[in-house]
Amino acid sequence: MQKLPITESEPDEHGHWGKFGGRYVPETLVAPLEELTKEFMRAREDANFWRELNQLLRDYGGRPTPLFHAQRLSAHAGGAQIYLKREDLLHTGAHKINNAVGQALLARRMSKRRVIAETGAGQHGVATATVCALFGLRCIIYMGAEDVRRQALNVFRMRLLGAEVLTVNAGTRTLKDAINEALRDWVTNVHDTYYLLGSALGPHPYPLMVREFQSVIGREAREQILSASGKLPRALIACVGGGSNSIGLFHPFIADEQVRLIGVEAGGRGDSLGEHAARFHTGAASGGGQIGVLQGTMSYVLQDTNGQIATTHSISAGLDYSAIGPEHAFLHDAGRAEYIWTSDAEALEGFELCAKLEGIIPALETSHAIPPAIRIARDLPRDESIIVNLSGRGDKDVQLVADLQMQ
Repeated sequence: MQKLPITESEPDEHGHWGKFGGRYVPETLVAPLEELTKEFMRAREDANFWRELNQLLRDYGGRPTPLFHAQRLSAHAGGAQIYLKREDLLHTGAHKINNAVGQALLARRMSKRRVIAETGAGQHGVATATVCALFGLRCIIYMGAEDVRRQALNVFRMRLLGAEVLTVNAGTRTLKDAINEALRDWVTNVHDTYYLLGSALGPHPYPLMVREFQSVIGREAREQILSASGKLPRALIACVGGGSNSIGLFHPFIADEQVRLIGVEAGGRGDSLGEHAARFHTGAASGGGQIGVLQGTMSYVLQDTNGQIATTHSISAGLDYSAIGPEHAFLHDAGRAEYIWTSDAEALEGFELCAKLEGIIPALETSHAIPPAIRIARDLPRDESIIVNLSGRGDKDVQLVADLQMQ
């Protein structure tokens, strides 16, 4: 695909990046989404809003996060220097708190006292429960039964923080089904409820809003790498489920065409449809994602030959999703960003390698980015650098990995 020059990546007034994005929702949700859009746009221009958000991210969340030179991983690769953007050091253990604080401030501005959210890996659920405790808001979290099983620690953390966790047994019992239930709740309770969506997907304004709150990652990383090396990195690498941590890292670098933007999807356990969650997969047995609409937005969606939403699989709950955020779809088609995939087995290797070489246990989601980072670094000179977004810590995954090793 021919690479097109992109100096910015902004949606139009209806939330479209080219043909992607938009707002495909029941009539009941049009008015609350318009209300949310207007309030967000007002907040976006309000210096006091950003002042309070930045203060909370600093004093409560723990920003700025370090950009750590992973010297042993770099030596293992034998090429470019690998830096880890340490979002795992944030309060609650992942990048999700950046967006949760921002949206909780919006909920308060809109006088919404009841907050609902969906979660897959549990990190967004924990972050939402955390900010609701901070602001005194009622919190309901929807979570697929399969994710409840494999993320039991995060379920306990959410309940400890005062949230009500509702298990979803429909469909594949994963993130897609949790989002469905959250949207049904919102349709019924729009008058007093704020839907705190956790990734850069869903109907406008969510993809834009989440990206804005997560772009602090890339802004910090840009300043830090220039300070550390005196020049921009050759590549940015981040895992991509819905795509919030990756778009947060990528966005401040979009105009820098010499910097490769590399998103890593879940390659799962095989090429067949249903065995992975890689929307840009081009394997013959898969067919890859097709352009379609899922949960309010147009993007690439894994579908069967009848156009039905395909089942997915990933060892990591946070990447186990049938679609990808619309801005990622736009960047892919424009040739500005690249999307590759890492298998379950390779992600486990990355998980263990990062732990043994750097003393950092990454989330299984982040672990997908470790093996390709090593391959990419190996092909670059030693005086170049790459940045891996270490989007979350792996405490939540340790028991799952231990169980797999016992099998």
